[in-house]
Amino acid sequence: MNLPNKLTMLRVLLIPVFMLLIGYENYIAAVAVFAVASFTDYLDGNIARKRGLVTDFGKFMDPLADKVLTTTAMIYMVAQGLCDPIVLIIIMAREFAVAGVRMIAAETGKVIAANIFGKIKTVLQMVVIMLSYIFFGLEQQYGIGLAVGGFSVVQICFGLMWLVGIVTLLSGVIYLWDNRQFFVNAK
Repeated sequence: MNLPNKLTMLRVLLIPVFMLLIGYENYIAAVAVFAVASFTDYLDGNIARKRGLVTDFGKFMDPLADKVLTTTAMIYMVAQGLCDPIVLIIIMAREFAVAGVRMIAAETGKVIAANIFGKIKTVLQMVVIMLSYIFFGLEQQYGIGLAVGGFSVVQICFGLMWLVGIVTLLSGVIYLWDNRQFFVNAK
């Protein structure tokens, strides 16, 4: 297993650590673990492209690791009232649709890597999750309220997550449109 794939697997292994910290309401430490896991996403792709270490495993596992990491965080955000369940449904529906297209493509011997819109979506999700948990953690753990313009932390997180939901939906539509030939040619 090459270095980029090891970094991807590290991201997967950090997910239970993140969950444990969120479960014990240690939000700031959870953000630190989430940030490290997110940074591995940048590193693995960058190293793979620069060193010519791109593999089919990496093309498959990297976006899957991202999805599991971000979806895990968003499920906790819904449970804590920081994210509308509809946003989570939009995000999960997009991810299932993309996974379906990838499965159809794999049957034809093709591996579809993430496109730029998927990468933008992932970065936005990761940044908003970290900001939300920083704001929420400061308020919950340290009593530091960060209300802005009369909006509470929860309202700010809700709004940011709706922005994420809209970008995710648009990236899904673009992805499905760009790969529509796999539907047309599916057996």
